Amino acid sequence: MSVLYYVSSGGDVLDDIVFRHYGSTSGLQVEAVLEENPGLAQLGPVITGGIRIALPDLIQLPPVVGVALWD
Repeated sequence: MSVLYYVSSGGDVLDDIVFRHYGSTSGLQVEAVLEENPGLAQLGPVITGGIRIALPDLIQLPPVVGVALWD
């Protein structure tokens, strides 16, 4: 598995970083990034500048298709 690193700017939010890199936060991308970066969650919702964040190469799953219960 390859890993890309992102160095935060002051005021970054993890959800935004993940969305910009993976194009979505609807899967488990945020959780995977937190798992790859022990201690990152303890920094709080707004990340200070200069934090090196590993962005793992994730398998892209096809989007989930909804089921209509009524027509």
